[in-house]
This record gives sequence, C-alpha cells and structure tokens, in this order.
Amino acid sequence: MDALQLAAWSFPVLLALIFIRIPIGLSMLVLGLLGSWYVYGNAMPLLNQMKTMAYGSFSNGSLSVVPLFLLMGQFATLGGMSSALFKAAEAFLGHRKGGVGMAAIGACAGFGSICGSSMATAATMGQVALPELKRAGYAGSLASGALAAGGTLGILIPPSIVLVIYAILAEQNIAKMFAAAFIPGILAALGYMAVIWIRVHLNPKLAGQLDPMPWPERWQALGAVWPVLLIFVIVIGGIYTGIFTPTEGAAVGAVCTGLLAWQRGGLSGPKLREAFEATANGTAMVFMIVLGAAAYNTFLALSQLPQELAGWVGEQGFGPYTVLTGILLFYLIFGCVMDSLSMILLTIPIFFPMFVGLDFGLPPEDAAIWFGVLVLIVVEVGLITPPVGMNLFVIQSMAPGVTIRDTYRGVLPFVASDLLRVVVLVLFPSITLFVLRF
Repeated sequence: MDALQLAAWSFPVLLALIFIRIPIGLSMLVLGLLGSWYVYGNAMPLLNQMKTMAYGSFSNGSLSVVPLFLLMGQFATLGGMSSALFKAAEAFLGHRKGGVGMAAIGACAGFGSICGSSMATAATMGQVALPELKRAGYAGSLASGALAAGGTLGILIPPSIVLVIYAILAEQNIAKMFAAAFIPGILAALGYMAVIWIRVHLNPKLAGQLDPMPWPERWQALGAVWPVLLIFVIVIGGIYTGIFTPTEGAAVGAVCTGLLAWQRGGLSGPKLREAFEATANGTAMVFMIVLGAAAYNTFLALSQLPQELAGWVGEQGFGPYTVLTGILLFYLIFGCVMDSLSMILLTIPIFFPMFVGLDFGLPPEDAAIWFGVLVLIVVEVGLITPPVGMNLFVIQSMAPGVTIRDTYRGVLPFVASDLLRVVVLVLFPSITLFVLRF
C-alpha cells in the first residue's frame, strides 16, 4: 500500500476510533505518528519531528486567546449573566405568543457574545430557560429544539474560539473574521425566532405566554444586562478598531467579566478555583486536539493527499460553486459525528488549498473569510442534525420529561432555517463581507 492509499484509508479508521469513543485528539495523534513512521520508513525522522511538534503547535501566540475566552465564559456564568440576559429578553417578549422561546434565543445570542462555545451556551441557557419555558406551557419538543439551536449561536457570534483557529490555519486576520461572522450570527438568531413565531401561530398549543410585566420592572431587567453589552463592545470593538490585539482583547474581556462576577457575589474562593480548573480542562482538551491535528496533518502532507485531491478536482473541470457545495455537504454530514474544532483542524489544511484555487470573483482575502464563515455555519448545523447532533443530547439530558424523538422533531424546523441561511450566504457573499467595507 502506498502512502496515498494509506492516507485515504486513515479517514474511515479515524471515524471508527471516534465511534468507539477514543478521544479525537488522541486518535489523530496516534494515526498521524504511525502514518508518518510508515511514510518515512524508519523511526529517526519521526523522532526528530516529535521533538519540535508540540512547541511548533503551541508557540503561536494567537492560541493564548483560547484559555482567555474560556475563562471569560466561566466568569460570565458565575456572574449570573445568562440568567440576567434571559430575564431581560423575557421581560419584553414573554407576554407575546412564542415570546418566551424568542427570549431564550436572544439570551443565547447575548451569552454567546461573551462565551464562545456552542455546547457551553446550550448547557448554560438550558439550565436557565428550560424551567421558564415549561412554566409558560411550551411543548417539550419546541423548548428543547429551540435551546439546542440557540446553543449554536455561542460559536458563531464573536468571540469564537473556532474562528480564531480557522484564522490561524488560513492565515487570516482574526478581527476581520469576527466582524464577518457578526451579520450571519444575527441572521441565525432572527431565523430561529421566525421559526418559533411560525410554529406557534400554526399550532397555538405548542406554547403559552406570560402576563405582561410592568414597565418599571422591564427597565430594571434591562438595566441588569448593560454590563454584557459594554463588555462585548469593549472587546470586539477594541479588536476590530485595532486598539487591542485579539489576545489583549480576550484578556481585557476576562478581567472585566471577572470583576463583574465578583461585584455580583459569584466569585467566591471555591467558585474562582472551579472557574480556573474548568478553564484549564477546556484548554487542555483544545490543545490536545490541536496537537493531534498537527500530527495527522503532517502525515497527510507527507502522503501528498491534499495536493493530489486539489489536482484531481482541478482536472475534473467542476465549477466553483459545485466544489463549494460538495465541501459544505461534507461538513454537514461529518459535523454530526465530530465537534466543530476537530473538523476545522482536520479538514482546513485539505480543503483550503482546493478552495483558493477557485474563482468566485472575490479578492483572495475576502474569499477566505467568506469560506471560513460558511464552513463554521455548516459545521454548527451538524451539532443539531439528528441522529448524532451533540447539542441535542446536551439539552435532552437536561429535560428528562422530553424524549429524544421529541427533541429530534422539535429541532428539524431550525435545521431548515439554517440550511436556508447557508443558501442565501452562498449566493450573496456581500452579506457576510458587508461589515468589512467599513
């Protein structure tokens, strides 16, 4: 078996390892090292590679934003920001038909702007919103489906750890990636709200509504979330305007969020230790995946698979949109069984060289940013696509009275909204790139 065939067969082996619950970082690391050993023909080049692999993977200063954004999310949770966001949205929308569900989506978007993790957003907002949705008379299928979909906003609305990783791999500006993801993220939230509105008007039994809240209480609830908006403006605005580097912005955001959590009494000694431990665990998991992907991608590069695949696609004469559609379908399918970070690290070194050889009538930098946002959206759709969407199981585990079948049925309209959004963004790249014109 030559190196090219070995590389091709390594993909099904990798998927098999994932299915038997071997950690994906470890799976990629082992396959990458064994594959490189086979290609080299002896152990000495592999040992030389291993001496510098970890340092080469982690010496990139841009990766320091990962623990900082994770810590920012931990502090946001301890500071009760998720609850404050939901209560503020509920105060203005809860008395409308479907309003509590829309409030949950809005709170997911707000919390995602200071969290950066899809499953963390889903889990946190599930704890806050599921009891309120049940109290308002929402069907279990609609409540679980809405929160599973809303969780995906955590990784699309900046700051996003996965966008940072993509920017590093594709050598793009992190601030521009954040800016380009903003409008698609807002469109996602509005699309999910539209799904709730349509469903409850077609079937009013799916949801109840709360009594209107007096205006003084509404303003009080709104006043409780102004720090979240301020932190978002400081961090994202500072990064985009060049006042901060992404790393500095993440540090400022972590400090501001930590001070807010302390001021609200959520940052006692034991809680602070738990936040640091959770951040360390999350960072270790991310970095293990980064290291495994580095080893596996080295093996793929040695096998010449990315170059051969790009050359084959070019020889077939496929149109650029045909190739793009194929890539997005690949991400949609495999996003059901792999987390978004692993998918990005594993596939961007393969697909990005293929993509940059296509002509979409865009400048190279704009095309790369547009592609990154599209890939992120489609991978996130995989998190809520039955039967293996990871967000579905996160939410369903928190709603014991709701069957997984009901959760599947409830999330499908939100998946349809996502697919429609992807089609619109593919046909009209200017929507994604609009903010970059300023």
